[in-house]
Amino acid sequence: MYDVVIIGAGVAGTSIARELSRYKLKIAVIDKENDVANETTMANSAIIHAGYDAEPYKNKGKFNAKGNAMYTQLTEELDIPFKRVGSLVLAFSEADLATIELLYERGIENGVPDQKLLTKEEVLEMEPNVNDTIFGALYAPTAGIISSWEVAIACMENAMDNGAELFLNTTVEDIKKDGDVFTVKTDQQDFQTKYVVNAAGVFSDKINNMIAAPTFEIQARKGQYFIMDKDIGTLVNTVLFQCPSDVGKGILVAPTVHGNLLIGPDSVFVDDREDVSTTAPELAMIREAAALTTSKIDNRKVIRSFSGLRATSTTHDFVLGETPDVQGFFNVGGFESPGLSAAPAVAVYVADQIKERNGGFEPNPTFNPVRRPFIRFDELDTEEKAALVKENPLYGRVICRCETVTEGEIMDAIHRNVGATTVKSVKKRTRAGMGRCQGGFCEPRVIEILSRELGKSMNQVSYDSPKAYILTGRTKNVEE
Repeated sequence: MYDVVIIGAGVAGTSIARELSRYKLKIAVIDKENDVANETTMANSAIIHAGYDAEPYKNKGKFNAKGNAMYTQLTEELDIPFKRVGSLVLAFSEADLATIELLYERGIENGVPDQKLLTKEEVLEMEPNVNDTIFGALYAPTAGIISSWEVAIACMENAMDNGAELFLNTTVEDIKKDGDVFTVKTDQQDFQTKYVVNAAGVFSDKINNMIAAPTFEIQARKGQYFIMDKDIGTLVNTVLFQCPSDVGKGILVAPTVHGNLLIGPDSVFVDDREDVSTTAPELAMIREAAALTTSKIDNRKVIRSFSGLRATSTTHDFVLGETPDVQGFFNVGGFESPGLSAAPAVAVYVADQIKERNGGFEPNPTFNPVRRPFIRFDELDTEEKAALVKENPLYGRVICRCETVTEGEIMDAIHRNVGATTVKSVKKRTRAGMGRCQGGFCEPRVIEILSRELGKSMNQVSYDSPKAYILTGRTKNVEE
């Protein structure tokens, strides 16, 4: 019997789990994937938006700036890389100037601090590689860049450190309620609980409809991206947006928190809620659209393209809170942009709603908001590296040459709470395989380490899902 079952281990579900772990509760987080942050949270723009875009009356407008402000403390406590580099919404016409003035006024209503409307000259001084056809821009210095999946991994790890439980590879099949107790039926086991939080991303309407009236529908909206090599990662200094439209915030050009350059996304509704394919025509469109921002992008520097799905609700907003017809069932649906930015504030809101419904919760006397730091070998100075290698020689074995990731870091990632079990999960935690060669050199060694540490044969180690196998057997009859 659980106090709270959370369905979905993306940034919404894991943030709520961490917030609830402040109280003396039995918490379960369920996800159908084999790792946390494996869907929308894995593939998005990784921007902490300032909060000027959404209308103030919407949940998006209410929670964006609040969540943004919480990231300073959150990232310090959880040891997550985060940089407040600021953002510019670029105007390339008189009509665009009117749009950014509207966004400026909206930002004031939403509580966004320190915004400025910049002239063409001020923009070019800040961003010399922007095309000189610029008219002006809206500057928001509180915007930041982060690694979205690292947020979810860190939140879940900290929640587990404080008593929460995680159940991966577990698909919810039905939800029933008998009196005050929900039964969440899955393909692995049944979970009894007093409260249910639905944070199931693009499937959140399906989960809602298992127990409550269908009040919203999710439409999967695909966005495709390019990741560029680090040698052009400093082409721009801030997150550069074009003026937003009805389908989103437009094509952005932005530095990443780990030093690459990110370009995208487009916005296309798709019927298949698991379609993360990339397509040549859309990628060509992204290249062309990005050239409006700056003509200095060297498209030969692409090291990877990818796509992600956004959970767009027919309500055109986040769907938050207790359902009116099922007491104790709470939705966090339609959690598209600025969901990542709003997540810490939404987590507090949902936790407070559950606490109010329950009449209060007893504080967790052992709650610790601080996650054990993750050693990033490449960021240490020479003396620190030498001392670390002397203490643990595994940190002296570089596995990923592109990102300078050591065997010690990979071992740590495997043996923490929410530990890595696949090549992709190692990649998400350590960046081994995210560099220029995209795992061409380090992937075999990562497979060997996973095989050894998990007690599996190497052909049982997958890239991601069990179907994404890498090896099928030995190529030669060589004695062990």
